[in-house]
Amino acid sequence: MTESPKKPKNYFVKSFGCQMNVYDSERMAELLAAEGMAAATDAESADLVVLNTCHIREKAAEKVYSEIGRLKKNNAGSRVVVAGCVAQAEGEEIVRRAPSVDVVVGPQAYHRLPELIRQAGERRAIDTDMPPVSKFDALPKRSRQGASAFLTVQEGCDKFCTYCVVPYTRGAELSRSFAAVMDEARALVDGGAREITLLGQNVNAWTGSDDKGADVGLDALVRALDALPGVKRIRYTTSHPNDMTEGLIRAHAEVEKLMPYLHLPVQSGNDRVLKAMNRSHSRESYLRIIERVRAARPDIAISGDFIVGFPGETEAEFLDTLEIVRAVNYAQAYSFKYSPRPGTPAADMTGRVAAEVMEDRLARLQALLGDQQRAFNETTVGKRVDVLLERPGRRTGQLVGKSPWLQSVHVEVAGAAIGDLVTVDIVSAGPNSLAGILPAKVAA
Repeated sequence: MTESPKKPKNYFVKSFGCQMNVYDSERMAELLAAEGMAAATDAESADLVVLNTCHIREKAAEKVYSEIGRLKKNNAGSRVVVAGCVAQAEGEEIVRRAPSVDVVVGPQAYHRLPELIRQAGERRAIDTDMPPVSKFDALPKRSRQGASAFLTVQEGCDKFCTYCVVPYTRGAELSRSFAAVMDEARALVDGGAREITLLGQNVNAWTGSDDKGADVGLDALVRALDALPGVKRIRYTTSHPNDMTEGLIRAHAEVEKLMPYLHLPVQSGNDRVLKAMNRSHSRESYLRIIERVRAARPDIAISGDFIVGFPGETEAEFLDTLEIVRAVNYAQAYSFKYSPRPGTPAADMTGRVAAEVMEDRLARLQALLGDQQRAFNETTVGKRVDVLLERPGRRTGQLVGKSPWLQSVHVEVAGAAIGDLVTVDIVSAGPNSLAGILPAKVAA
């Protein structure tokens, strides 16, 4: 009879993809810590390795199998968990192709991870269910220490963009309760968080009942966090244009702690392409939202997402995307070549754009977006801003924090500590970060 593997003594969680995966990885780490396991410094020294996967980009599954092979080569004795969206999409196929995997668990079932690890002592354990009961109720209380923290308030998506796998891997839109969100926010503050970023696939689709029983939207959560002692900054991501309510726009004008930064993906600047993507907004409706947000908060930084080479996209339609980029003037943006995701409607569309055409379009788009980001960073030189210190810098005595506009700022502040909110003067700007010094040094 084969001896059952011993209980792992330590763990390592490697996260791929979006901020929600980062949040989920933190929660899985807390689950494992609650089981008495210690955190390992790297995958090579861990008894248990969790790969928390993302399925958005092309060949996502192949990259996971490659990672599993590399892990088993460098740490043959480890037990392996594949979690996240690739786990949800591939299911038993992962165990078939990679027999060394012990557990496969989807993003809605990871609260069962300790139980699945115990089951895997005798057989491979797989759970890709999407139960109607929220997993959050089964998770331990937050124990995170840090200046900035993610807080998932909404999961899943009902928008069904034709290129996107999220509705199939994360399920339908689900909002956590107002009370549960506020309880977790208090625990995060108790753990040292000074900035809270509310997360969701469509975070501004969050709805619930507040502490008085009234039906409310995301703006009510923002205002409740604003009143929570210890919270210094509030952010939220990722938003959908169709869910930018008037109340949320007003919050940008009225809530000082709500940072002047909005990530609002448009994906394309052409209406025919947007319709083919099933984006449910038009070029003009998107631009009107941007106008309203900027009227409410003139100093707001706008970020976005773009896909080039969607099936059937012509050169003229791509030029419409460049035009909307110029019209909005983004402070930051993410851009990608279209990659077909199995099971999505777009994967079966005709009119595939040639790879070299997509490469050219992406290069032109990224050049424009890069110019805009550098220009935006330059506008902050000479400004006096508050920076939330989050981690040590590369140089001795240097700390790195975030500006209100989500830029990384390198500073040297004697006596300051991670979690402090310090006022600095921005003295220089690079393409991806800023440098700040104490105002007293400028006066001297």
